[in-house]
Amino acid sequence: MASAWRRSKYNARRTEYNGLVYASAREAEIARQLDLRMHARGKERVESWERQIRIPLIVNHRKICTYVCDFLVRYADGRKELVEAKGFWTPEAKLKRRLFEATFLADHPDIQYVVV
Repeated sequence: MASAWRRSKYNARRTEYNGLVYASAREAEIARQLDLRMHARGKERVESWERQIRIPLIVNHRKICTYVCDFLVRYADGRKELVEAKGFWTPEAKLKRRLFEATFLADHPDIQYVVV
């Protein structure tokens, strides 16, 4: 019988935090930190955050693929930040990241993109 908590081929451990299962311990830790930062004061206070943000990548009015970013963070001062928790970049992930940067991020200069 296969375990629901198997490691991935890249040794990421599915980790539960606050009733949700994350793809890795790193993702769960980021979620925990974001929850803590919701109680902070000042410009670094997190107003809200979402996980597993699906962003269609469109070139010449055609959807090429979908980029799934781990977190979208909204700060109290109005800033938005996309956070990617990545331990290993596969060739497919590298290609999607380049498409994401060339399309979505180029069209949304107000959104910061951070890889941790």
